[in-house]
Amino acid sequence: MPPTSPSDRRPPVAGRRNLRIAVVCGVVFFGMIGAAYAAVPLYRMFCQVTGFNGAVRKAEAAPQQVLDKTVEIRFDANVRKLPWKFEAEQTSQVVKIGATNLAFYRVTNTGTAPMTARAAYNVVPEQAGAYFQKLECFCFKDQTVQPGQTVEFPVVYFVDPRFASDRETRDATTITLSYTFFPAADAPPQERVARSDPPGAANALGGSRKAGL
Repeated sequence: MPPTSPSDRRPPVAGRRNLRIAVVCGVVFFGMIGAAYAAVPLYRMFCQVTGFNGAVRKAEAAPQQVLDKTVEIRFDANVRKLPWKFEAEQTSQVVKIGATNLAFYRVTNTGTAPMTARAAYNVVPEQAGAYFQKLECFCFKDQTVQPGQTVEFPVVYFVDPRFASDRETRDATTITLSYTFFPAADAPPQERVARSDPPGAANALGGSRKAGL
């Protein structure tokens, strides 16, 4: 039997082509998965920067200008699939546009086990999302509440003075700030992040049961 040449041992052309196609498909598949995961924080960042879809923006500093014009801020609280009692301590506040304000929310875990949750948030009307900004908020990270524990969360916020000059918002007299607590694993994608607090670490601005400034 004559010896085979190196060319005879090469895989068929069709086989090599199929191998290349399989490799390309694999790269594309895993690339799409990576892009999907990357889209979550990017979308959240986009919403916070632009106020898109009523998302509340996180501010680094309070404005220097305070207007005489006022707006009523209404507070809403909801829970989904949690044995928690969650409520705003004030129904509404009438505030000056540009002034820094403080509001409180309170949650009680009525269940028998520690629960970790995250608060999704938005404002109505949606156009106000670009101007309603928070300096500090419990919604920026997961919160773990022990069974029977009551935690009071402050929210430090202001309404940007540009709210009063934007033609889409200048005639608005009320803004509703709404929070909904979800189990951390079920939080909407734009709000879901890795848990960073150990059990029992629920605190807002420095307290485990009642937080103060």
